[in-house]
Amino acid sequence: MSSHPSKRRKLTEGGQSSDGAATSDVKIQKQFFKSAQSWNLEEDYENRPRKGKKKKEKKAADATKLPIRVAEGTWVTQEEEDAEIASDAEWLESEGEEAPEEEEAQPEPEAPKIPEREQIRRAQEEMAKIATQLNEDPEEHPGAFKALAKIGESDLLAIKKLAIVVQMTVYKDVIPGYRIRPASEDVAKEKLSKDVKRLRVYEQAMVTGYYQYIKTLAALAGGSIRDKSKQPISSIALTCACTLLNAVPHFNFRGELLKILIKKLSYRNIDKDFIKCRTALETLFHEDEDGQPAMEAISVLTKMMKARNYQVDESILNLFLHLRLLSEFSGKASRDTVEKQDDGSVKKPKQKKEFRTKRERKLLKEQKEAEKVMAHADAAVSYEERERMQSETLKMVFASYFRILKMRIPNLMGACLEGLARYSHLINQDFFGDLLEALKDLIRYSEKDANKEDESDDENKEEEEDEDDEHEFVRDTSREALLCTVTAFALLEGQDAHNARSDLHLDLSFFITHLFQSLLSLSVNPDLELGAQSLQLQNSVRRNNRINLQTTTVLLVKCLSGILLPPWNIRSVAPLRLAAFTKQLMSGSLQVPEKSAQALLGLLADVLHTHGRKISSLWNTEERKGDGTYKPLAATVEGSNPFASTVWEGELLRRHYCPKVRESVKELEKSIKSIK
Repeated sequence: MSSHPSKRRKLTEGGQSSDGAATSDVKIQKQFFKSAQSWNLEEDYENRPRKGKKKKEKKAADATKLPIRVAEGTWVTQEEEDAEIASDAEWLESEGEEAPEEEEAQPEPEAPKIPEREQIRRAQEEMAKIATQLNEDPEEHPGAFKALAKIGESDLLAIKKLAIVVQMTVYKDVIPGYRIRPASEDVAKEKLSKDVKRLRVYEQAMVTGYYQYIKTLAALAGGSIRDKSKQPISSIALTCACTLLNAVPHFNFRGELLKILIKKLSYRNIDKDFIKCRTALETLFHEDEDGQPAMEAISVLTKMMKARNYQVDESILNLFLHLRLLSEFSGKASRDTVEKQDDGSVKKPKQKKEFRTKRERKLLKEQKEAEKVMAHADAAVSYEERERMQSETLKMVFASYFRILKMRIPNLMGACLEGLARYSHLINQDFFGDLLEALKDLIRYSEKDANKEDESDDENKEEEEDEDDEHEFVRDTSREALLCTVTAFALLEGQDAHNARSDLHLDLSFFITHLFQSLLSLSVNPDLELGAQSLQLQNSVRRNNRINLQTTTVLLVKCLSGILLPPWNIRSVAPLRLAAFTKQLMSGSLQVPEKSAQALLGLLADVLHTHGRKISSLWNTEERKGDGTYKPLAATVEGSNPFASTVWEGELLRRHYCPKVRESVKELEKSIKSIK
């Protein structure tokens, strides 16, 4: 056999190329042996990672991967590539070089700051888009409520203001006419249709978003963010709360809205926000049909007043006069109990039973069941339920009035007494005795306080002159006494007064005697024709308040009318009482201003028209019935001995500077002459 010649490597030109290759191989070999001296094979083997399940799983995963094409153009699997990378790293470490690490993550460049105007414009567009979606089909976008709240988390105050206003408008439009119950676990396990499930998801998203929104309003209304602009964010939050309370009072979390408003009313600083919250509660009371919103509001209101020891503004107490139960409730109540009118006394005539076939009875039964279901669906509150809620509300109102009377809060006396007079027809007769005693105590203590104030004024005039600016309230004890007397007679007038006096043996002589003793001092009072505004009791005009505005003259005429012309038994007034008050009033007419003089003479004309024969002898000097002397400063009405005197004041009143007073006196004398 012939052997093939061996192939020889083709040499390049210039023989130095082979010598250069040989020398480079020698250098590499020397470097290899030099680095091998520092190797520690046992330690490298010990530090080598153990084979485990993770490695096997990784190999199995890599085996399933497709091969990749490397830079040389060949196809390799993922496992081969990892092994090659690992070997390269080990070789570099053996050479004393560090393996190339991944490049450190460089911080991302900060996004360019967007101008505030541009941020506001984008927020407006986004909120308009979300609001449009909720307006068109709210059930398809349950996450829109959360998106609106997220926009309101911006650091810009203008965006926060826009967000809470937009949310208020959205919730006012999408809130249904019924309360939404919280989703329970049993209901969640039920098999529901697709539409019902979608509706429930939407309702729960709306309730959750609404609750978070109300919490945001409470924080903003409390002044969590300082805002010195013309329209601060706290004022906007209060406006949103007031609007929602009046627009959707039936919906969930009504109590949270009430707390926001009443917290603002607890401050004595009266501003636009205060008036706004008070007006919202007045509207709520007027439009309350089922009684529950009013009961919750009164409950929170009375707790707030009690916590602040009734150091609140007078207009807060006047909110009680806007309740619908003042004209709708038919029972009687006190601070603890409520008596309902017994309607069973009037029995309806028994109707003749109508004959119906079995089919008609079945149809009638189905019809009643359908009406019952419809009434339940419409959330119609029964008459009994509304009456129960109004009863609870009335008990809280009377409890507050009675506590204020007992504590004798000066700035609340007018509102309290007028409130009791307005509610007189709803007061239980058993409660009368306690109220009258409280009114008597108030008159007694007002006199003592007045005497103490006079003594302190004489002793510390200089100190009080420095502190005049600090006092916000000026107390008028004579006005308080008149208010108590008016309230006492109004309470009696609001009931079946004749039966009430006979059953309870009510004695109003204390009020009559006190008024008789006060007539002369009232006639020289310089503030007789001034009301609450001028007396600085309360700035009623500024607060749009219509309560406790009567002048002292008006209160005096009301008291005298209740004593001399009682509506329950006008003919039962004793002649001695009529004569004593007539003589005092004629003497007082000489001192009072012209308008008060006209009012007193007009009252005397009515008294003469009704009781002319009993007191006509006072105008005739030849028909004196009494002996002794007249005592205008006597401690009792009977002890003044009025028939021992005559009405000589008429001669002076004929020459009064006011023409109307002169005419009133002439008319009075004409009526006396006409009495036979």
